[in-house]
Amino acid sequence: VQTCALPILYQNYLEHTRHEFLEANHVSFAELHNRGIDAMVSSIEIAYKMPLRPGDTFVSKLYIEKEGVRYVFHQAIYRKSDNKLAIKAKVNAVVVINGRLGTSLPEFDQLISAK
Repeated sequence: VQTCALPILYQNYLEHTRHEFLEANHVSFAELHNRGIDAMVSSIEIAYKMPLRPGDTFVSKLYIEKEGVRYVFHQAIYRKSDNKLAIKAKVNAVVVINGRLGTSLPEFDQLISAK
């Protein structure tokens, strides 16, 4: 649960949610990078449904799927007071291993099979 300070920060909220999700599942970007692996966003689709207002609290949710070489984070932000959908997003991520596009990352694959 977060409090909305500035409604223009939706992408930051989405990024923060992904990082918290990965950390909660023991996936460390620093550790991956040290192994020559970098996961990065390749594109984002966002549908704005209603604005959050300063002071609103909200819940940010996600689940992850695999589509070809991409990992797709499906995300949504709901206003906590009435559970109304504020935004939904589809965040495509790819994995680069030693400078080359990777096809799979076991740490991410486990998150998909755990859902």
